[in-house]
Amino acid sequence: MTVAVYLAHLNPLTNAHVQIIEELKKESEVVVMPVVFMCGTTEINSKSFPFDFQTRKEMIISVFGDSVQVSTNYTFYSPFWRYFPPLLSPYSWKLRSQILSGIGRDYYTYTGDKIEGIMLKAYRLNPRVGTRKEISASSVKNKMYEAAQGKNTDWKNDVPEQVVKIIEANWHIVERYSTAEDTTTRIAGMKFPKVGIKQK
Repeated sequence: MTVAVYLAHLNPLTNAHVQIIEELKKESEVVVMPVVFMCGTTEINSKSFPFDFQTRKEMIISVFGDSVQVSTNYTFYSPFWRYFPPLLSPYSWKLRSQILSGIGRDYYTYTGDKIEGIMLKAYRLNPRVGTRKEISASSVKNKMYEAAQGKNTDWKNDVPEQVVKIIEANWHIVERYSTAEDTTTRIAGMKFPKVGIKQK
């Protein structure tokens, strides 16, 4: 059976992500790879990436159980500058090999972003570009941060009920980042934590 590799932030898992994964499951085995940024043995989190891998994995499993696989293979290791420039950096090709580790020959990667689709094609990752959904994780995060500051928002409408419970159990994380500076930077169209760009 064809394997669908879903590379995404999933921070947090939204109803739009669930819809995408359900669509992929209809015709493929699904391997979900939430992006991870590591500095040594420590995962880097920030206002843009508040929830760590284990929490996001818990979100996915709470909705899908064992009907999908969750993999750490989409992990960047600091210093992140080593992955650039794209296509020329040997580390960027190492990441490609890392993503495909354990994936059979019959696979494709899924993205809802046309630009990302071009990059995935350049790395020969067999992309399928879908239609971008209305709900974005960024908008959900912003609503959560506003709620943490006492505003009345409808963020719970944008995530599955199981995920609402996980977020509420980790509400201290939302509160911590709600007033924090966003310590990320965009490189080649992708967000990276500033911590780790040059540091090991």
